[in-house]
Amino acid sequence: MKLIACRVHQKLPQTVSLEDLISAGIVGLITAVDNFDPKLNVKLKTYAEYKIRGAILDSLRNLDWAPRNKRRKAKLIETAILMAEKKHYRTPTEEEIAAELGISLAEYHEWLVEVRAVNLARLEQAGTGTAEVVDALRFLSDKEDHWPSNLLERAELEKLITTALERMPKQERTILTLYYYEDLTLRHIGEVLKLHETRVSQLKSQAILRLRTYLRARWPT
Repeated sequence: MKLIACRVHQKLPQTVSLEDLISAGIVGLITAVDNFDPKLNVKLKTYAEYKIRGAILDSLRNLDWAPRNKRRKAKLIETAILMAEKKHYRTPTEEEIAAELGISLAEYHEWLVEVRAVNLARLEQAGTGTAEVVDALRFLSDKEDHWPSNLLERAELEKLITTALERMPKQERTILTLYYYEDLTLRHIGEVLKLHETRVSQLKSQAILRLRTYLRARWPT
């Protein structure tokens, strides 16, 4: 539990207390133990990790720890990505997104670094073993997870996310996979891709914003 809290804490501003994250994780652990059903053929450890991380992220959303100006910039970038996509009929480049925002490429890169902590999301592997999907279904309650209607929603959402990732530039898709699925740090990803850590951070932020923009335009929830 502490390890999960530390991993999340590494991505947040120093003003966020690690102890608060651990406390939230304890709530998630208790929920996991109370609701665990061995008949579902899922290991308790896997289920508990899911619940612990979910409880920690929920606590952060409730705290609204991200400064308002950073949230505003994240929204502006998402809007710019959407507008540039409609204008060029394809996935826009960084230069095109910056132009849509009316700022220089260098300033846009600074924005990406600033909003990196706002983009809390989790990617996990699903399906055939090669497609990465976002864990965007946490709005479903525990007791309803296995309703046929919700299983259908999950399948449709996974298809949508897979399509979004396939449209994404390969380098950004690779960074998301290494960061969220392989649990590599930005520094280690930089070593793998031969990029500076700051550049990896910029591309990660941009990739998440692309993904959120694509989903928001196509998923009703």
